[in-house]
Amino acid sequence: MRRLTASLAMAAIIIASPAAAAGLKIAVVAPAEGPFALLSKQITDGASFKAKDRGTEIIPIAETCEASGSADLAKAIVDSGAEAAIGFLCTESLEAAMPVLAPANIPAITLSVRSDILMGDAIKNNWPFFRLVPNAGAESTKITEAILARWKNEPLALIDDGTIHGRELVESIKGALAEIGLTPLFADTYRPAQEQQVALVRRLVKSGATHVFVGGDRSDIAVIARDAKAENGGLIFMGGEALNAADDPVPLEDGVLAIALPDYARQPAAADATAAFNQAGIVPEGYVLPGFSAVTLLEAAKDKAAAEDIPLRAAVARGSFETAIGTVSFGADHELKPTPYRLLEWRDDRFVEPAQQVN
Repeated sequence: MRRLTASLAMAAIIIASPAAAAGLKIAVVAPAEGPFALLSKQITDGASFKAKDRGTEIIPIAETCEASGSADLAKAIVDSGAEAAIGFLCTESLEAAMPVLAPANIPAITLSVRSDILMGDAIKNNWPFFRLVPNAGAESTKITEAILARWKNEPLALIDDGTIHGRELVESIKGALAEIGLTPLFADTYRPAQEQQVALVRRLVKSGATHVFVGGDRSDIAVIARDAKAENGGLIFMGGEALNAADDPVPLEDGVLAIALPDYARQPAAADATAAFNQAGIVPEGYVLPGFSAVTLLEAAKDKAAAEDIPLRAAVARGSFETAIGTVSFGADHELKPTPYRLLEWRDDRFVEPAQQVN
């Protein structure tokens, strides 16, 4: 009798535990071939690894990234019986899919698309669209905050590489600073992809600027920082998310700052998941941990939906979820809260938390 009682008690604990709760059907929408196929595999690896914990079913749906085929993609998601969909590496797919997914009440969580226009349409049309990445404007907002926190009283220069992204990023920062009465000492557009940038460095030094934000890619910033060091210019550099790229061909100088997404695998929240992935022989890089976290979020949201007798999309919108990429929730605008952007500093061949803040 005691053995039977203990067995029944253990069974009750297992049934009540979140890990043993019912799973759900999740469509993983990502390209099956082409240049994004590797990213698709990362999402699928992460999602499938988490799904096995409680019997969640992962349904791969090939994403064409062409508007012409996206209506068929949306129909495939609905016909699969999926309760939610994650992935979506292409804006075109989401634009065509959401009008179909919305009536079916299927929440869609992108791990990549940042379009502000698409989110505006989602809010206007009441689409169940959410994202686990910052929106297009979050980068400039976080950069402006970092400049005000660390460089407010420093001679500031803003330079860009002339590309659409680089120019718009710098203009957004410049506009935000102007609203509080701050004007950069020096502003310029440089020619990108040059083997050396000595002339640019000398103009920066001559201007009197000591702190420089660069709206450009990693290779350009590496060259500029290298030449500044050689010229003994005493310049301090900051870049945006583009600094999260390969260290090639010129290595990045220690001390360069970046506003970028952290290496999730090195964050405390991901410690257990990272250890499990490593033990399984899966490198937790790229979209692996975001894919894992999207399933974590949806499984917890299903529990919340069942407990509160609300639709899954409402549970996603209202919940706060502990995941391997940190605590995740969504604002009324369906944007990720809080922003995952961090101020990072390049030290010893990797980005780390920067030294103590300096005003």
